[in-house]
Amino acid sequence: MQTQNGLAPFDWPELTYDTWRDTCEALLLWSQIVGKYRLRQTHWVNHSWHATLYVTSRGLTTGLVPDPKVPVTVSFDFCDDRLVVETGRGQTSSFTLEAMSVAEFRDRFQNAIENVGGSFNIHERPNEVPDPIPFRSDTGVRPYNAEAVRRFHKALLLIQKVFDEFRTGFHGKVSPTHLFWGSFDLAVTRFSGRDAPRHPGGVPNLPDDVTHEAYSHEVSSAGFWPGNGYGEAMFYSYAYPTPPAMRDQNVTPDRAFWSKDLGEFLLPYDVVRKSSDPRATLMDFLQSTYAAAATTGKWDRAGLERPLGVCGSVNSKEGT
Repeated sequence: MQTQNGLAPFDWPELTYDTWRDTCEALLLWSQIVGKYRLRQTHWVNHSWHATLYVTSRGLTTGLVPDPKVPVTVSFDFCDDRLVVETGRGQTSSFTLEAMSVAEFRDRFQNAIENVGGSFNIHERPNEVPDPIPFRSDTGVRPYNAEAVRRFHKALLLIQKVFDEFRTGFHGKVSPTHLFWGSFDLAVTRFSGRDAPRHPGGVPNLPDDVTHEAYSHEVSSAGFWPGNGYGEAMFYSYAYPTPPAMRDQNVTPDRAFWSKDLGEFLLPYDVVRKSSDPRATLMDFLQSTYAAAATTGKWDRAGLERPLGVCGSVNSKEGT
């Protein structure tokens, strides 16, 4: 059986970053505009979890945004190439995802929000990108490669499934699997339960107080960049603070490696995609890099860990 993007249902799609770099960069900035709308309208939740986007069967969504004028949900529909705004009163407004400037997307999105009775108010400057151009001033037309976006979405669906399964093996505090629009990465984060030393900050074009709060407690975090973080599609895993011995731990699969520049473990997406069992290959990376962080960081592994969850069964320490 073939799907709309020409892939069999469980194929891991090819994601050659150079073939859709400009579209990916546009999508990153568009997602920041949508994410900033959610951020401005939503009460703060620890580690900025109130601002993220979530993977859906059709693309990405804000979930319910408590706009003071009307409850709103904003969705990127990558199946039909549309940005859709829906309200709790049954109103909808949408526009086509196509080649356009960031400024034009921003204006179309504002119109869509206001057309359904919402209130549009965002910080007009991108975060976590070098030399940011204010959204209203970014007037160069950017391409929209719909096929590449659908392949990216297909990858997110498959990756989210593995991340969500990995998430079940932890009894302590753990984040949802969500997409951070600043760095445009799908991520899931585990917490040791202990306070962390104050983060030095310094993330490009991100207020230090946001970084300080995000890393207020010890974490082991894993995620996926579609290419923007490293120049190719890549999985990552890091800890904060980083135990000095973490980099020397043996992790799997064999193609995983420690990046001295980034201070974290990396695994190319293509290694997972081309393996005989992509789910097992990615799970090995997630489990082994977490173990490297937790062991060298002296986490209470016996108290925090559980067997991976099974559908329809209570996930107890004994796995019953």
